[in-house]
Amino acid sequence: MRFESVPMPAAVEARPRDARGYPVPAITPWEGEEPQFALTDYERSAACARGRLCSVCNQGMPQGPVWRVVGAAESAAIGAALAAGRPYRNLAPTLEGPGHRACMLYASMVCPYLARPNARRGMSAEEPDDLTAHVVRGAVRGTMGAVVGFGAYEYAVTASRVLFRFLDVVEFLPHDTADAHLDELRAELARTAK
Repeated sequence: MRFESVPMPAAVEARPRDARGYPVPAITPWEGEEPQFALTDYERSAACARGRLCSVCNQGMPQGPVWRVVGAAESAAIGAALAAGRPYRNLAPTLEGPGHRACMLYASMVCPYLARPNARRGMSAEEPDDLTAHVVRGAVRGTMGAVVGFGAYEYAVTASRVLFRFLDVVEFLPHDTADAHLDELRAELARTAK
């Protein structure tokens, strides 16, 4: 699905764009005039965490659930826990911050890496390690990602990173290709427009 055909949340519409017209998420660093989509800007991410701002649109998130897009391994773990009637809590921190439901549904469909199981990262992380190994050049997303709602999140701003942990799954929307979320996004945009 082409990104131009995906309905865009109003707050995302207001974001700066790259040369192709893609809106640039709030936590994305810039190198000159070029956004570095595979990287996360420390200061921008810290500001989002401290201010409870969406990592996509940079607007405030109300108290209550937050959403994020997860890859194959975490999607499988959440699905297995829910199917077994067990709670899910991943104690491993992540660099990916939370966002609004509409923003994460949108991101899951327009970000080439998030939207397709065979997509590969086009850029590499600076000094990849255990937390950033999944962002190295050529890394494949894999099958079955998901947009997941969490009741709460924790964060820590360290000297070199902003780390997040997510608690209490409240919604699990798995996908192979993210266009499966198109109806959810349309309904969410209609609901939040009221």
